[in-house]
Amino acid sequence: MEKLKNNTLDIEDLWEENLKERYPENGKKAKEDYRNYDHPERDTVRAFYQMNHRYQTFDFVTQKEVEYKKLDKRKMTLWEAVEFLNTLIDNSDPDTDLDQTQHLLQTSEAMRADGRPDWFVLTGFLHDLGKILCLFGEPQWAVVGDTFPVGCQFSEKIVYPEFFKDNPDSEHPIYQTKYGIYKPNCGLDHVHLSWGHDEYLYHALKDYLPEPALYMIRYHSFYAQHKERAYDHLMSKHDHEMFKWVNLFNPYDLYSKSSVPPNVDELRPYYEDLAAKYLPDKIAF
Repeated sequence: MEKLKNNTLDIEDLWEENLKERYPENGKKAKEDYRNYDHPERDTVRAFYQMNHRYQTFDFVTQKEVEYKKLDKRKMTLWEAVEFLNTLIDNSDPDTDLDQTQHLLQTSEAMRADGRPDWFVLTGFLHDLGKILCLFGEPQWAVVGDTFPVGCQFSEKIVYPEFFKDNPDSEHPIYQTKYGIYKPNCGLDHVHLSWGHDEYLYHALKDYLPEPALYMIRYHSFYAQHKERAYDHLMSKHDHEMFKWVNLFNPYDLYSKSSVPPNVDELRPYYEDLAAKYLPDKIAF
């Protein structure tokens, strides 16, 4: 388990660092001040995406959807799920030695300080719970990383697009057309994205949260669209409207970390009461 924890979170941290380099936030801490590793080449990120782009095929994604949409792995209260996620304590991040609960609280507390609605704040606290996929034995390339559609042409605007040459779908005569198996502006609910923690948590919570919250959870790693606009041709008018919430959410996720730990014991009653307003006593994962 220790090897799994460290390897998975090494990738997660390097992925987030890579995102900050690609999409620096104006007015925030300078990107060079985040995660100042001795080896900035980030060969590990390239190796991660080489595997991710090779193995995230349409068949793989649809198989994982069938497996995990059953939500039969484990039933937990919110706090049990958060403590379960805490077994993924990050020992490698030079920005912070906070556990996962504290990272989630930093995100949600930044939202609360800005006066966001309570469901928005709860979404900030929930958004990474899908990473418990790691604890169910999923490889890191099937948990974190930028997400992208499968079943249609891979965009050149996806990070490291050159690695898709090793994906069997790149030779598929239908999957590598612009629309693939989809119809123009069919809407993202009809599109299969690469498998990861976003899609998994969406299915676990889709019956409980407001629609903007579900968009924020489901698409916050879909950088090829909400940063690069690479898949406008699959998006519906409603998707574009909802993506305003995704764009509002992402800076809190990427730029809310600091070395000051939140007081978990003090904040826990607030979040338990907030969760009780929207979620069942136990969530099926």
